[in-house]
Amino acid sequence: MALVTRTDRRPSLVSLAWRSTVGKKAVMAVSGLIMLLYLVGHLVGNLNMFFGPDEMNGYAHWLRTIGEPFLKHSWFVWIVRFGLVAVVVAHGVSAYQLSRRDIRARPVKYAHQRQRASYATRTMRWGGVILALFIVWHLLDLTTHTVNPRGEAGHPYENVLATFSTWYGNVIYIVAMLAVGLHIRHGFWSAAQTLGANRPGRDRILKGTANGLALVLTAGFLSIPIGVMTGVVS
Repeated sequence: MALVTRTDRRPSLVSLAWRSTVGKKAVMAVSGLIMLLYLVGHLVGNLNMFFGPDEMNGYAHWLRTIGEPFLKHSWFVWIVRFGLVAVVVAHGVSAYQLSRRDIRARPVKYAHQRQRASYATRTMRWGGVILALFIVWHLLDLTTHTVNPRGEAGHPYENVLATFSTWYGNVIYIVAMLAVGLHIRHGFWSAAQTLGANRPGRDRILKGTANGLALVLTAGFLSIPIGVMTGVVS
């Protein structure tokens, strides 16, 4: 009597959730909120530039000692870096797949390009591309110091000054931060919708929060290159 082997298996709940449009939107929303929290913390740390090299370099050194003695020196920083890479990849992949799914759902091209994608959708799409390229440049500039004109490990204050002493460093950073602001403005609202927070009566509050976060974070990050260019930070 021949044995029948069953090779088909039911997909897991995680797999089913990931394959669904709702699941991908949830991944985008949660990963986006994680990145937003990181940006807030990152900005607070970067503002130490206005208090001089001792404060900024001391802050950078403190980050590398978090978790000691349980964690070795700099382990916390690398854990955060790897975690952020995973979050960014999850966010980007889900965004790309949702975009392709949306295009397949509407195979007939519209008469006008503006009808195919709203302003917000185009902003998020190209803003995401700009930010992905900026992340690569930012790592090469202030982490590996490959493109930094005077990069030196352990001296973040001096490295930031070197970055903003060049016209291209300022242009790249300013364009990227403007893209961050637009991304946050629309992304926060989209995440709130996906997670069910936009109930009647809350829309105005959520939109105001999105606009406020975008404005504060953009202005905060831009204050650093502006401070260097104007001599306030030197």
